[in-house]
Order: sequence, then C-alpha cells, then structure tokens
Amino acid sequence: SIPGMGLPRFGFVLLGSMLHSSLCSAFVASPLRFAPKSFPLLAKAHRRGLTGAMGARANMKFSKLGDSDLVVSRCCLGTMTWGQQNTEEEGVEQLNVAFDEYGVNFLDTAEMYPVPTKAETQGATDRTVARWLKGRQRDQVILASKVTGWSDNVTWLPRRGGEGARVTRQQIRDSVECSLERLGTDYIDLIQIHWPDRYVPLFGMMKFNQTMVRDYTPFEEQLEEFKLLQEEGKIRYVGVSNETPFGVMKFCEAADRLALPKIVSIQNCYSLLNRVDYETGLQEVCLPENTNVGLLPYSPLAGGVLSGKYSQADVSEEESSKWRLNLFTGYMARYKQSLAADAVDLYSKLAKKYDMTPSEFAIAFCNSRPFVTSTIIGATSVPQLRENIGAFEKTWTEEMENDVDEVFKKYKDPSKV
Repeated sequence: SIPGMGLPRFGFVLLGSMLHSSLCSAFVASPLRFAPKSFPLLAKAHRRGLTGAMGARANMKFSKLGDSDLVVSRCCLGTMTWGQQNTEEEGVEQLNVAFDEYGVNFLDTAEMYPVPTKAETQGATDRTVARWLKGRQRDQVILASKVTGWSDNVTWLPRRGGEGARVTRQQIRDSVECSLERLGTDYIDLIQIHWPDRYVPLFGMMKFNQTMVRDYTPFEEQLEEFKLLQEEGKIRYVGVSNETPFGVMKFCEAADRLALPKIVSIQNCYSLLNRVDYETGLQEVCLPENTNVGLLPYSPLAGGVLSGKYSQADVSEEESSKWRLNLFTGYMARYKQSLAADAVDLYSKLAKKYDMTPSEFAIAFCNSRPFVTSTIIGATSVPQLRENIGAFEKTWTEEMENDVDEVFKKYKDPSKV
C-alpha cells in the first residue's frame, strides 16, 4: 500500500478508484495496438460516481494511471498558456467546456507556468485554476502539478530566496506548499518533477554531453521528501517529466528498496514528430510488466506545427504573429528550422485522406498508442479546444498506422535534423 493513502479525506475517492482498478489492470496491459485502453462502462461509472453530472456530449473514455488508484480521462487539459496568451476568464471557460461538456476529469499545471516562464507571470496559471476550483467539488478533479527542475536562470520562485531552482528536499517542500496556497487546495493528486535535478539532454538537444554532468540530489532523498508530503496528506502520487530510462529505473529501484513512493507516471514530449526517444527505450522500461509507469505525452501537436497552420500561405501577418512559435522568438524553434515542415505536409495530407483535420489526426495518433494513458492537449481558444478534444472520439485504423509508418521511415524525429 502507498503511505498516506489511508487519510480520511481520500477515503471516498479511493474506494471508488480501487473498484475501478481491478477492472482496468487487465486492460492497461492489453497488447491491442489501436484501441484506447479503456472500458465504456468504466467511463460511465466514473463520470457518475466521481465527476458528477455532465452534459450529453460527455463521451470521454478513461484509463488507470500506472500503479496509482487514479482513473484519468484519456484527455488531460494542459494549462501553460493561461496568464500569458490567455486571460484568467478564458482559462476558466476552457475548464468549464472540457469538464462539463466533454467529461474531462484531469488537468495539468506547474509552479512555473505560464510558459515561457518569467517573474512577472509566474503562478498566474495556478491562480486561474484556483478560481475555477472554488466552484467545484475537489474530489471530482484530478489535479497534477510540477516541481521545477534544475535551473540557474529561474531565480524568482517563492521561498527560494533568489536561488536557482533545484530538486532538493527543501525546494520540493517549498514548491508543493506554495502550489497548494496558489491553487487553493489542501492536496495535489499527482506531483511531478518537471525535469531532472541532474544533467540530461532536454528540449530537442541532440546528444548527451558528458562534460555537463553535475552533482544532483540523490533519487532516494527526492523520494523521501515526497513520502513525508504524502504522509502529511499534501500529495497523493508522484510522477516525473522529461525523464530518461536511467532516471525511471533509478526512481523505481529506490522506491522498491526503501519502501518509498513509486513514480506512477512520466510526462514526456511525444508526437508524430518526436517518437524515437520514447519508443526506443522508455517504452520497454515503462511497460506494465516492468515498472508500470504511465505515459502522459505533452505537445502532441509539436508546439502547434502539426496543426498545419505554420504551412499556410493565405494567413495575414497580423494573425500569424499571434501564433506561439512566432510570438516567442526561439521558442520550440526546432520544429520550424528543420525537416519537420516536410513531415508535417505529409501528415496533413494523410489527415485529409481520412477526413480529419491535421490536429485531430496527430492527437488521435497519440491516443491510439497502447503505452499512452492520457494525452495532454492545450488550446488558446474554445473552438481550438473543441477540435482537439474531438480527436479522442476518432477511430484509429490499421490502414492509418501503415500510412504513418511510411512517413516515419522517411522522417524519424525530423525536428532533430
């Protein structure tokens, strides 16, 4: 059993979740390639028992997250534009649409959001979520957040005294407690390490640079602090993000050896343009029969380029200047300054062949992976949000898979070329 999980405030939710978990476990391990890992009856029961009354369009499916008792919607609502590209009111509207109309029950934020992060806006995303949470029953929402990873540049986080971000015991506690205050809640369902404390190649870097290896907080120490926070009822489960096979194995080994909280999820970049990193190492490590760590892919549209909009010629400069990769100079530039555009063109043609928008096709691809638990989407408008959530109702076929494989043979992770 997981330490701290017997706390009274979690009792009702856990009882329902444990009933679901026995049904879900066999399906999560299913070798089926194209069908999402979920049960329609489970989805109905979860909506009725845990997420309350929803609109007639609530057809969302659900999956069990790793070794946890969390049953999460196949769609997770990302939040990183709220407070920068989106106002607080727009963020609240997106949450209402996603949860009330489509049956989403899972959202993901972070202490450093919105992105790109800066001192003037840090925490604005959490405050948007807090405003929305005030009108909700807390146990109807599965809330994920993140502790900022190692950075000498991020020096403005609360309680850090101007120090750079680190994943130390004290900074883990500071991060969680400040997040709880901003979010207006007394617990976080899934707390994740945003990126490792140790050196790893991040955000499109091409290779591991051995000269950049540095000292870092031991895996055991990180988990020990999470255990204390779990026992205090401030967090329920622990996950990682932007992690490697080495990191996942070390966290799981330490948890098993010392009876510490085991990581239940990994949030890594994964899309039609970024597959190799996960599929050639992490996929095996995270299998249910190995570590049972659920993948929460972020950036399924590769920063928006898989929507096809950056390839459009008939768009005004005024409109295109508002797009994220144009608005923030250098942000995710790897998707524009590479062979990615050629791959996007081919994937967009496949989307048209199957009567989908490019965004729907890219998200449906992620949702169809047998190793994906919940795909994190984001939007800057409600129409965009509806299009993205609609992708979870699309059926992925073997013909689609074969067509994607043909493009993949030509363009394996084209953003790195």
